Amino acid sequence: MTISDVNAFVKNTILEKSDVLKEISDFIWEHPETRFEEYKSANHLMGVLEAQGFTVEKNVAGMSTAFIGSFGAGSPVIGFLGEFDALSGLSQKGLTAKQESVEEGGNGHGCGHNLLGTGALAAAIAVKEYLRANNLPGTVQYFGCPGEEGGSGKTFMAREGAFDHLDLALTWHPSSHTGVMSKSSLANYQVFFRFKGISSHAAASPHLGRSALDAVELMNVGVNYLREHVKPDARFHYAVTNTGGASPNVVQADAEVLYLIRSPQLEDVESIYQRICKIAEGAALMTETSVSIEIDKACSNYMPNRSLERIMHRKLKSLEEDISYSDDEIAYAKDIWDTLNEGEQRSAISSLEMFGMGSYEDQQKMKNLYISDFVSEYTPSNEAMPGSTDVGDVSWAVPTAQCTVATYAVGTPFHSWQMVTQGVSTVAHQGMLRAGMTMALTAIEVLAHPEKLEEIKAEHKETFKDNPYKCPIPKGVQPSALK
Repeated sequence: MTISDVNAFVKNTILEKSDVLKEISDFIWEHPETRFEEYKSANHLMGVLEAQGFTVEKNVAGMSTAFIGSFGAGSPVIGFLGEFDALSGLSQKGLTAKQESVEEGGNGHGCGHNLLGTGALAAAIAVKEYLRANNLPGTVQYFGCPGEEGGSGKTFMAREGAFDHLDLALTWHPSSHTGVMSKSSLANYQVFFRFKGISSHAAASPHLGRSALDAVELMNVGVNYLREHVKPDARFHYAVTNTGGASPNVVQADAEVLYLIRSPQLEDVESIYQRICKIAEGAALMTETSVSIEIDKACSNYMPNRSLERIMHRKLKSLEEDISYSDDEIAYAKDIWDTLNEGEQRSAISSLEMFGMGSYEDQQKMKNLYISDFVSEYTPSNEAMPGSTDVGDVSWAVPTAQCTVATYAVGTPFHSWQMVTQGVSTVAHQGMLRAGMTMALTAIEVLAHPEKLEEIKAEHKETFKDNPYKCPIPKGVQPSALK
């Protein structure tokens, strides 16, 4: 097939299945489930894979919502990474410009993983059809990856070698623009610090009590003083997950705080973690309590593969002429823009740098748009974006590339009600299908040109020749649902 023939084949394959794919995405959106409890979403996706002719392996890496759908035989083996977990507390009605929850305190897809998982599925189906239509050797696999939000499901999968047999992996992420995600990311540890004290009557016998909550508060003060003495690109955040109860007249015997520690390199995360552990131990000494420390999850920094990224960017550009929006879609995007505060609007364009929009010219183009209608130039960077992803661990195991495709109005904040409400829009669906086409075309390019795969693999080998992968999650730590 010529390049234009391949493009037409992939487009037609995905467009013919567009109604099914939109239904899958909307089903996941309507059943928002948090980390490692995505039972309805995972079962729905597995059912679709089987109906499409994939063989499904369940309970991958011991996780009931992790799975692999496979089609074909032999090499190369190409994997598409799908996510489908939601966020707690972000319940929101769809297709509105007003914050209004479906269920008070319920979950919502505030990071677009309903689109992410379905777009990757579209790519897997298109490549499967291409292999079958042309009677070609090769294996396509769809990886159902649970718990990206605060769970690092892919890191647990990488620890068990789930990706080691792949020749390359492809994925994407919804956002407000279209381009290649060319930056590294922050590695992280997520850690529980649990303090144990002695309860007592806070008025009658306070001298007999030892407050675990005091220990948590002292620890947090100490860690906040640490911020001045770490590298500027390091980050750590905390949530007090157990205050010891709601009775102020009781000295709290139990309290817990959860820390997320980030830095561009794992060794720096480890160093900060050790310093924070010392602060926790100091807080326990000051309050005569005890502290136990438990790593909840971790992930490595993402390592881009430039050879694979360049192919992906060319495929994105080949689809650019198809990007268009109706007057109603643009009007709705403006309505969403109008819900943003001044700070969100001011940072709307600069925030996209973390997703690969690096050129000044592209940022100027975006200033007059409510929805991005172009593909950003490929601007590889050695900087780390200020976020984390467990795709990082996949990238250490195999050559990996990821793109982002416009599915939301310009300025839409991640992990917000505005992102949830747009997750079932026609713009979101259009971007999801375009992402699937891009990943499928990237994979087929590699299938058709073995020399390009050799170049991609050679780059990966050179990148990691002196730094082999070591999973940051200790062997004894097991994935757990949101606590």
